[in-house]
Amino acid sequence: MMSSTVSSRILSSARNSIIVLQGKGCLYSRYIPNRNKIKWKCGFAKGPLSPFVLSWSIDNVFTLKKAFRHTSTEEDDFSLQLTPSQINDILRAGEFSHKIHEFDGKNTNSVLKFESNQLAANTPNEDRRSAATCLQTKGMMFGVFDGHAGYACAQSVSQRLFYYIAVSLMSQQTLEEIEFAMERMKPVLPILQWYKYPNDIYQEVASLYLDHLRVFWQELLNLDIELGFSVEEALIYAFKRLDSDISLEAQAPLENEMMKNTALQVAFSGATACVAHIDSVHLHIANAGDCRAVLGVQEEDGMWTALSLTQDHNAFNEAEIRRLKGEHPKSEAETVIINNRLLGILMPSRAFGDVRFKWSKELQHNILENGCDVEALNIYQYAPPNYYTPPYLIAEPEVTYHKLRCQDKFLVIASDGLWDMLNNEDVIKLVAEHVAQANVQKPRMTFQKPASLGYMQSLLRHRKARGVSSYDQNIATHLIRHAIGDNEYGEIDQEKLAAMLTLPEDLARMYRDDITVTVVYLNSDTIDSYYKENE
Repeated sequence: MMSSTVSSRILSSARNSIIVLQGKGCLYSRYIPNRNKIKWKCGFAKGPLSPFVLSWSIDNVFTLKKAFRHTSTEEDDFSLQLTPSQINDILRAGEFSHKIHEFDGKNTNSVLKFESNQLAANTPNEDRRSAATCLQTKGMMFGVFDGHAGYACAQSVSQRLFYYIAVSLMSQQTLEEIEFAMERMKPVLPILQWYKYPNDIYQEVASLYLDHLRVFWQELLNLDIELGFSVEEALIYAFKRLDSDISLEAQAPLENEMMKNTALQVAFSGATACVAHIDSVHLHIANAGDCRAVLGVQEEDGMWTALSLTQDHNAFNEAEIRRLKGEHPKSEAETVIINNRLLGILMPSRAFGDVRFKWSKELQHNILENGCDVEALNIYQYAPPNYYTPPYLIAEPEVTYHKLRCQDKFLVIASDGLWDMLNNEDVIKLVAEHVAQANVQKPRMTFQKPASLGYMQSLLRHRKARGVSSYDQNIATHLIRHAIGDNEYGEIDQEKLAAMLTLPEDLARMYRDDITVTVVYLNSDTIDSYYKENE
């Protein structure tokens, strides 16, 4: 049985950091995590969430069994009873990995494989993740979406954004072929090949979403851009257009009540997004919010460095503060950012949805008072302070281009739940060590058969001497384990790890956020071949 010291310390600390504000149909609790970052957690009275045809089931959320995770904050009821096996079951529940297929014994893709995982703090998890290959254009896409005020917006964006990007990258001829098929009700060319994660459901695109996507490509046809968009232009255009559609769908007089309710939930919740588009050696990162993408680079001397490809869009980014102040009157210079939050409320300064920070007060009132059951939909009615000249929030991404080199070995994309716990260098170091361990173990597994007992004992001694004791094959799980379980020396503290996984639901979010991680391993041979062929 583990010591109760860890749990007692966590409970005592948590109780001293909670501030509860009464609100209509809900409680808002404020908590203070690392870096003095204050966010808002909304705990609504339970009400029905509207079902929807496009993956809106919350069955995909992994929740701890009652024996693992507690619902009471009373110390008499709180105990740590996780075995190492149970810890592994919890951490590995959301694992996914995919290796790129080879053709004629070769992988001509610049991506070797990718591995991903999630760990929820909220119930349900508000993070989402996506990965797909564009079938009508070149390139693979990977995305991490960090939801807030609910999961609805992150869910919608994770399933729609890649379509908008793929359509933006299509040639005029391909768009014409798709529109021709739609007009004649013939099969449409497939746009994406999805890599389906466990516990994620990809169903047919809802009719409303398909209608809006079709309007989008019709407008692209009307633009008659002979050469099409660049990748950077396509990413920016797709982000902005999807956010606009989310806003319009919430305003539309939809007859279907389920569709209307879902549109409102999506629009009034929010999501930050970080998307990578990889085509040959061309890597583009589109980021809106505080998710992050970092490249692991191995220099010629074998040393590893972390190359950040994103900037967090929040009050700690001086460029973002200048942008925000420049978009509003000088009279609002002191109120746009208060206590390092947008209007004193929202942490990210860029996000999808969050129409409460984009619509006028009049529009918000008209929409919510028009027969909308805000309590059942978990929409909290409040007016942000100092709300004079909206919009205060944008979904336009900042796009970074990087030409891949042979020394670029892997890309880590993750929600801020990871980066709150580990810095860029720590993450790259952990992945690099994991890769090194895998490389050490692989040759040792190709020993002569049958292997003698003496040889096996020698191998075990060799591994022990090298400190090879990897908990996880999936690198994303390895990162999550260290994020929530590391002590001050960067080593796993089993008591801390168990405590973080068994925190009651009402305390878990005060110590960690939802964490979503995707690690993309790059193909150095393919990248090297590109440069040799283009010398």
